[in-house]
Amino acid sequence: MLRSMYSGVSGMKGFQTKLDVIGNNIANVNTTGFKSSRVMFKDILSQTSAGATAPTDERGGSNIKQIGLGVSIGSIDTLHLAGSAMTTNNPTDLRIDGDGFFAVSLGGDAAGGTFLTRAGDFHVDGAGNLVNSDGMFVLNTEGETITIDQGSSFSIGSNGIISIRDAEGAVTADNQLAVVVIRNPEGLEKAGGNLYRMGVNAMAGDDAGDGAVPLGADEGGNASRGAIVAGQLEMSNVDLTDQFTEMITAQRGFQANSRIITTSDEVLQEVVNLKR
Repeated sequence: MLRSMYSGVSGMKGFQTKLDVIGNNIANVNTTGFKSSRVMFKDILSQTSAGATAPTDERGGSNIKQIGLGVSIGSIDTLHLAGSAMTTNNPTDLRIDGDGFFAVSLGGDAAGGTFLTRAGDFHVDGAGNLVNSDGMFVLNTEGETITIDQGSSFSIGSNGIISIRDAEGAVTADNQLAVVVIRNPEGLEKAGGNLYRMGVNAMAGDDAGDGAVPLGADEGGNASRGAIVAGQLEMSNVDLTDQFTEMITAQRGFQANSRIITTSDEVLQEVVNLKR
């Protein structure tokens, strides 16, 4: 009967974690570029009370007898499905139509610490640098900052090329946004602020080399890396219908496991009452 109590405790802990993840998903339903997560369970090792026997000419075989010992968290997956597009008509709002991430940095180049993001709500700061809402520099394919001179106009093409023009309309400079492809996006580590860090199981695509983030985009911005859409933002991929359904399931699962504990306690109480 103690096994059932501990199984109930493991179930309550698991469903509490699931509720924590669901709560975070719902809280970020309107967060730009947010990717929802899910919790997957797995059973804990089972205790064998009797082994299996093979069939013989005199007697048939019997199956193994095992008692499960509860549940544990198998994985917490980040679902990198595309979110819906929101049109803003702001020329520095960018959305990646396809796979890939923008590269941003604290130090102004890749050596300063590179982060990845799907949130393309960028701005031009007082020095003309293209930055995100936290002031981190947006990097080009050379791993450098993108600067737009004062008084210049610019346009961003679907291949990520930023054409900067002077007052007469002549192109004075070209930059290309870095779009980074990750072989296993679920291996990225969430760093807060809509940012991701490279993880040991993420692996950057193509020319990953020693694990550094490759700051490059294919010519023409092919479908694997994604095309850049200016004037749009990618919204959260959280589906409230799914989340509320999962919340109900988690709540009932938590209640059912708590009932296991109270029932086991009542049985223990009956055993104690045998000696009065």
